[in-house]
Amino acid sequence: MTVHFIGAGPGAADLLTLRGRDLLASSPVCLYAGSIVPPEMLAHCRPGTRLVDTASMDLDGIEAEYVSAHTAGQDVARLHSGDLSIYSAVAEQIRRLERHAIPYTLTPGVPAFAAAAAALGRELTLPEVAQSVVLTRMSGRASRMPTAETLAAFAATGATLAIHLAIHALEQMVTELLPFYGADCPVAIVARASWPDQRILRGRLGDIVGLLEADPIKRTALVLVGPALATDDFRDSALYDPGYQRRFRGAP
Repeated sequence: MTVHFIGAGPGAADLLTLRGRDLLASSPVCLYAGSIVPPEMLAHCRPGTRLVDTASMDLDGIEAEYVSAHTAGQDVARLHSGDLSIYSAVAEQIRRLERHAIPYTLTPGVPAFAAAAAALGRELTLPEVAQSVVLTRMSGRASRMPTAETLAAFAATGATLAIHLAIHALEQMVTELLPFYGADCPVAIVARASWPDQRILRGRLGDIVGLLEADPIKRTALVLVGPALATDDFRDSALYDPGYQRRFRGAP
């Protein structure tokens, strides 16, 4: 018996990976976050699969489901939104599985920041403009940020910022970023990226708070900040430069 953690992706049902689809089809038990995982994904489960919506469950209840399936020798497909590597709450589930010596696997999913970039039609790293993407969040009710991980510290690098779980603190965010990026720095808020009701709000650090007040977005939103979001003033990548010799284009 194995618990298969599966990244369901940002929302669109067809962004589930083929591996994730096949694990859903082969597992007699499926735990899924019904508050955010699209129900269309459950169509990949075979008839008779035990479906458990974990949206209202605590960690003890989820652990009990794993132990029960382990006792019965039944594989579990555990669907999480987005990708498992960030803000997924997988780590504490893995810790409990290891206490019970229950095997598990992790299947990655399309992360929200990638879906947001696709919705914007933008690459987040441009030559000599931004070559790093910082995935971060702000302190909230669920957990505090480590003291060294501040927006100011990340903003000082000039990287593209992908700020999760922080739409409620946009005004504070802008206040902390303005000294580093300036009022003209582009900002994009992407809500429910890849879902049918996806929304995009574009602006600048100087006006994004007012734009959000006029057109509110309450949750499930990612804030992207950085010059790479809007500039066309960057040099071409060396990857396709005819003068750049590489082994696939005749270089020794």
